[in-house]
Amino acid sequence: MWKYILKKLVLAVPVLLGITIIDYAIMSLAGSPLDMLAGPRITQGSIALRAERWGLDQPVWRQYLTWLSEVLRGNLGYSYKSYQPVSELIGSHIGPTLLLMGASSALGFIVAIAGGVYSAVHRYKRRDYAVVSFSFVLSSIPGFFLSLVLIYLFTVRLGWLPSGGMSTAGTGGGVGDVARHMVMPSIVLAAGVAGTNIRYIRSSMLEIMEMDYLRTAAAKGIGRRNVIRRHAFRNALLPIVTVVGMQIPALFGGAIIVEQLFAWPGLGLITMSAVTGRDYPVIMGVCLLTAVVVLATNLLTDIVYALVDPTIKYS
Repeated sequence: MWKYILKKLVLAVPVLLGITIIDYAIMSLAGSPLDMLAGPRITQGSIALRAERWGLDQPVWRQYLTWLSEVLRGNLGYSYKSYQPVSELIGSHIGPTLLLMGASSALGFIVAIAGGVYSAVHRYKRRDYAVVSFSFVLSSIPGFFLSLVLIYLFTVRLGWLPSGGMSTAGTGGGVGDVARHMVMPSIVLAAGVAGTNIRYIRSSMLEIMEMDYLRTAAAKGIGRRNVIRRHAFRNALLPIVTVVGMQIPALFGGAIIVEQLFAWPGLGLITMSAVTGRDYPVIMGVCLLTAVVVLATNLLTDIVYALVDPTIKYS
C-alpha cells in the first residue's frame, strides 16, 4: 500500500503541472486584467506601469513560468484588486466552504444511501418507483432554480430562514445562527448529491442481492435485516465509494454558484469576483487548490477501497 501511495503521489506531480498549464492558457485567452483598467481617468502610462509591475508585458509562457517559480517558493502571489496575499485570501474563505460542503455532503449521502437501499429492497414495487422518480426530480432541478424557490418560500413568504450570509449582521454569529443560514444552501447541494447517487446505490444493491451467497445467508435464518446490513450493503460499498469519491470534487465546484446565490462567504464569492475582474493570481490559486482536492480525493478513494474490501491488493 505504501509503495502504491508513493507511486500515486509521484504521478500526481506531472498531472498537477499539466492542469496548471491548461488553466493558465485558458485564463489568458479570456482577456487581460489591464482591460478592466481602461477608462477616461486612466492614462496609457499608468496602464503600462501596472503591466510592468504585474509582469503582464511579458509573453504568456514567461508569465506562467514566473507564477510557477513563485508557487514553488510557497508564494501564490497578490490579488490585483485587494492587494492581499492570495494564500491569506483563500485561507480566510476556505473554512465556510468546507463547513458547507461537509454538511451538504453528509446530508446528501445519508439520503442517498437510505433511499438507494430502501428502493433496492422493495424493487419493482410502488415504493421503488416513487424513490427512483424522486431521485430523477432532485437531479433534474437546476441548483440556481431550487435556490430561488427556497428563498421565495422560506424567506419571502414564510420568513423562517435568512436568505444570505453566514450570520446575522450585528450578532455574534453563534452555532444556531450559522445553522439557520446553512439550511437552504445545504439543501440545494444535498439535493444534487442525493438525486444522482440514489440510483447508483440502488443498482449496486440490486446486483449484490442477486448473488447466491445472499440466498444462502437468508436460508440460514439470520434475519432479513442482518442479511442486508452485514452482507449486501457491505459488499455493495465498493461502487458506492467510487461514487462518493467522484462527488466530493463536484461539490467543491458546485458550491461556487450556490455560495454566490446565498452570499455565503466562502471560496465561491472570491472566485466569481476574481473571474469577473480577471484577477489572475486568485483564479490560479483557486484552480490549483481545486486540482489538489481532486487528486487527493482520488488517492483517498483508492485507499478506502482496500479498507472496504481486504481482498484488494495494490502492487
